[in-house]
Amino acid sequence: MPTSEYTLFSGGAPGTETEFGRMAEKYGVQEVTFTFEGHKIERSRGLRVLTPEELMRKDVSLSYVSKLLNRTFTNAPMMRSILQTIMYQIDSGHEVFVVGTIMEDGTVKGGTGWGTEFAKICNKPLYAFGQVRNAWHKWTGEIWERCETPTITSHHFCGTGTRFLEDNGRQAIADLFAKSFGK
Repeated sequence: MPTSEYTLFSGGAPGTETEFGRMAEKYGVQEVTFTFEGHKIERSRGLRVLTPEELMRKDVSLSYVSKLLNRTFTNAPMMRSILQTIMYQIDSGHEVFVVGTIMEDGTVKGGTGWGTEFAKICNKPLYAFGQVRNAWHKWTGEIWERCETPTITSHHFCGTGTRFLEDNGRQAIADLFAKSFGK
């Protein structure tokens, strides 16, 4: 299949999402960038601004998210909208690729952790590059298992992760696209 038949679903935030978008554009992969009014993003290619009504369709209890991730999420409207937007990204992708920090309890640090947990709940193929661990991992349904650089196999995939992208995370994204699309 030509790369133009693949679509990256992301959020255009600084760091990982911007890098996923940059690689998608480089390889000729389509891009849908979910955002909402008032949210600062760096990517606008394939921009999809969610309405307040659409965001409410993905409303989630912040106490539930906090309990699931073993940390507290603030009830600020911006945080709620970010978590709702992440759900659109995960829903749209048939497989999910994340860059961040895999915690000892199996969750992923930050808001990225909610996307990762939502992908687990939806039983989507899920890969995470742990920047501290300096390796890709695949979610087995129970644990993170170290693996080689994965390959993007679904025409609709999600790329998300930390705003604090390090050089090894940037290289992991580049390697993922190179392995998947042969350049």
